Amino acid sequence: MLDRFFGLTPHGTTVRTEILAGVTTFLTMAYIIFVNPQVLGKAGMDPGAVFVATCLASALGCFVMGLYANYPIALAPGMGLNAYFAYSVVGGMGYPWPVALGAVFLSGVGFTLLSLLPVREAIVNAIPTGLKHAISAGIGLFLGLIALQNAGIVAAHPATMVTLGPLGKPQALLACAGFLALVVLVARGITGAVVIAIIGTALAGMALGVTPLIASPVSLPPNPAPTLLRMDVAGAFSMGLTAIIFAFLFVDLFDTAGTLVGVSHRAGLLDAQGRLPRLKRALLADSLATTAGAVLGTSTVTAYIESAAGTFAGGRTGLTAVVVGLLFLAALFLSPLAAAIPGYATAPALFYVACLMVRGLAEIDWDDVTDSVPAVITALAMPFTFSIADGIAFGLIAHCAIKLLTGKGRELGLALPILAALFVLRFALA
Repeated sequence: MLDRFFGLTPHGTTVRTEILAGVTTFLTMAYIIFVNPQVLGKAGMDPGAVFVATCLASALGCFVMGLYANYPIALAPGMGLNAYFAYSVVGGMGYPWPVALGAVFLSGVGFTLLSLLPVREAIVNAIPTGLKHAISAGIGLFLGLIALQNAGIVAAHPATMVTLGPLGKPQALLACAGFLALVVLVARGITGAVVIAIIGTALAGMALGVTPLIASPVSLPPNPAPTLLRMDVAGAFSMGLTAIIFAFLFVDLFDTAGTLVGVSHRAGLLDAQGRLPRLKRALLADSLATTAGAVLGTSTVTAYIESAAGTFAGGRTGLTAVVVGLLFLAALFLSPLAAAIPGYATAPALFYVACLMVRGLAEIDWDDVTDSVPAVITALAMPFTFSIADGIAFGLIAHCAIKLLTGKGRELGLALPILAALFVLRFALA
C-alpha cells in the first residue's frame, strides 16, 4: 500500500530507507522544539504553549507535504522569522504578540492565494538572484547577533551600542564550548549534531550548577490554551501592518522556494527542464502550515534545508516527511526537557544556523556593483536595524535606484519599482 501511494519503487527507495531518512531529518532539525519556545518567549508568549504549537504545526506541515505533495521535505517554524517576530515586531516595534500572530495568519492566507494563482513564479522570478542570496545572508547575520547576545558574548553599551560581554561567565564559556562541539560533530558527519550539542551544553550547565536539574525529561504535553486561537487578525488590519505581513510572506515564499529547489535538486527530483513537479502542492503545504501555526500559536512555518540530510540518507518520497511528522508528535511528551534548556545552550545552534545562511554572500555577483552593493545593503541592514523587513526594503530601494541611475532600468521589470515605491511611501509616512 505504501509503495503504491508514495511510488517507492519508481523512486528507487524502500519503506526502511524512507523511515531512516525521516529519522535523520528529524534529528537534524529537532533543535527547533527547544529554540522556538525560547525565542517566542521573549515576545511574552507562554513557552509551554509555544512548544505544543511548534510540534503540532510542524507535524501538520510534514503530513501535508508528504501525503499531498509527496516530497521528502520537512517543515517547522522558521529560524530568522521567529526572531523577526519576537525581537523586531513585538520587541522593537511594540506590537502585542496576538497582533503579530494575526500578521502571520494573514501572510499564510496570502501565501495560499499566491500558491493557487499562476503569478507565484512571476513573483519569485522578479526578485534578483543577488537579493535573494542577500536576504538569506542577512537573516543569518541577524541570527548571529541574537546568538551572541543570548550567550552573553555581546552586550549593550551606551556609547558604542554593542561591546564584548563578560567572557569569564560560565554561560559564555559553555556556549563557546557547545559551539565548538557542534562544529566538530558536524565535521565528523554525526547525525543529530545540533540536538546533541544543545542537550550536551545544557547537561554540562546542570552538572556545574549553572542550570537547575530536572526530575524527568518526559511528561504530558503542556496546555496549549495560552496561545491557541489568540491571533488578532482584526488588530493586524487596523494597525496597518502591511509591511510586516509582506515581510513574513516575502521571506517565507523565497525561503521555501529555495529550499524546495535546492533539496529536490540534490535528490534528483527535478524534471528534465530543471523544474519542480507539483510545485503548487508543495507551496500549499507550506502556506497551510503557516496559517495553522498562527492559529495554534507559533510564527511562520517553512520548509527546512535540513531535509537535505534525509535525502542524503536515501529519502525520495513523502513517506520521509510523514515519518518526521510522527516524530514531532512523539516529541510533544518532551516538554520538561525543552523548558529546561537555557538560552546559552541554544545559542550554539543559532550561531551555527547563522554560519550556514551567511554563505549566501558567496553567490553574489561581486563584479557588478549594481548587484553587489544593494545585496550588501540588504544583508547589513537586517542586523543593524534589527529588522528583516527594513533590510529587504533598503535593498529593494537601493537596487532600483542604482539600476535606474546607471542606465540599467530595463533589467528591473515592472514589479520591483512598484515594490520599491511602496517601501519609500512607507518610510515617508512613518
